Amino acid sequence: MLSGGRDLVRSGRRRTISIRRFSQKGSLVRKSAAAVLAIGLLTTLSTACSPAEAEMEKLPWKKCPAGVAAAGVDCTTLDVPLDYEKPDGKTIEIAISRLASKNPDKRRGVLLTNSGGPGGETLTMPATLRKLGLPKSVLDSYDIIGMDPRGVGRSTPVTCGLKLTDHPSNIPTYARNATDVAAEAKRVEAVAKKCASSRTASLLPHITTANTARDLDRVREALGESKVSYFGISYGTYLGSVYATMFPKSTDRVFLDSVTGPGGWNASFARDFGRGFEDRFPDFAKFAAAQNEKYGLGRTPEEVEETFFDIAAKLDRKPSVEGFTGAAFRQVTFDRFYYDSKLPELAGIWKALNTGKPIPKLKPAEGESPAGGSSGVPSDNYLASQMHVICNDSNWPADVSVYARNVEQDRAAYPKFGAAGGDVTPCAFWPSQPSEKPVELTDRGPSNILLLHNRRDPATPLHSALKTRAALGDRARLVTADQGGHLAYLFLDNKCANDIVTTFLTTGERPDEDTACPPN
Repeated sequence: MLSGGRDLVRSGRRRTISIRRFSQKGSLVRKSAAAVLAIGLLTTLSTACSPAEAEMEKLPWKKCPAGVAAAGVDCTTLDVPLDYEKPDGKTIEIAISRLASKNPDKRRGVLLTNSGGPGGETLTMPATLRKLGLPKSVLDSYDIIGMDPRGVGRSTPVTCGLKLTDHPSNIPTYARNATDVAAEAKRVEAVAKKCASSRTASLLPHITTANTARDLDRVREALGESKVSYFGISYGTYLGSVYATMFPKSTDRVFLDSVTGPGGWNASFARDFGRGFEDRFPDFAKFAAAQNEKYGLGRTPEEVEETFFDIAAKLDRKPSVEGFTGAAFRQVTFDRFYYDSKLPELAGIWKALNTGKPIPKLKPAEGESPAGGSSGVPSDNYLASQMHVICNDSNWPADVSVYARNVEQDRAAYPKFGAAGGDVTPCAFWPSQPSEKPVELTDRGPSNILLLHNRRDPATPLHSALKTRAALGDRARLVTADQGGHLAYLFLDNKCANDIVTTFLTTGERPDEDTACPPN
């Protein structure tokens, strides 16, 4: 674990916080509420009322720019060190939003949020949570705070200068054999070289989860809060876990939804995508079998599984007329597994591929770069910032033969998608080494963390969440919901799980032990 002295950069120097008016230099890539939250982080803040409220009024909150503006949401910016080892050196800008509590008598403090990714723009998350139905009791309890992480969106953004055709997704590509791995290695090496030579290359080594956690604590200080609560989803759960480890005394209530492993998105976590695909597949097979008259994919879940392998093998031999390959078929299937609402669309895609009909027009997948972006934000910012964090957070194997071996092992263990998760990525050729050791999650700190996880989550498999639960020890309680898909609170109508989370955020009460919620 990193020492508290380094985390807080308290080496005897006076710390200064520079707060500036929200600039218009950045712009928010628009995504659907589900996409913004899909790829996720959790952070919970809280404190005593009156002094904190008085301090917050010193911040120059202004109207948010177009694309972020929503009733009751204000914005500002904060300057933070690019390199926390050089606190008086170059700074970058962090964009912050606030949906203030309208009930001062019930306000507990602030709730930091993160929408996942990494690379997810979080400036819009306060408004998104309200739109998704965050209970009034939670809205009354907190000022909901969004922060585009360093390198992302309206915070000082990074770019690799990539076109969508250069690198359409950070989800590894399915490899049929060692030849595919070697070809992919050449492609992703070129991607890494573009990142190394981009106009933001000087920022590259400093875009890490640990530094983003330090930024969160600067935001806490700027808000005048002694403690903060946190609400993070997907990757945001790793950020929240790291923050709670680095700054345990600064945390009030920490809620993490759809939990990554204790190492974040490292090589081991990527290989778990194959396990997540297998965990989630029965839900789709059951859905498709029940709708066989409409989609013709099989009368039983077993027949639907046979159809999967038939379509994949056919496209491996020869892509569809639109150029749809077996790898693309597997990846689109993995993406649409995220949400139950996507299963009808996925069944329609399968039907088209199975019958040779035109494929319905596809929307960008969860791991894909949106087509273009708003003014001021590089069009590749989502993928670029995601790569920066993933590749900087841990050491990835540099030997391509390691990936070829992993692909074959995972193909045997998880035949449907294992040969994707083990494939080589740009991190194998990343132009910088990690600037510090990964933060080791521990059980040292207050027992104030609540984890929520679907049993059949394709993107963050339960297998990984259990490892994080073990690492956090008695600091955490885990609630598992007997349902499939990515994200649970506010996304799936599971009264048991939703009530536990709302109670925790509003009262701090958690189950005495890990709890299993049945399906509704």
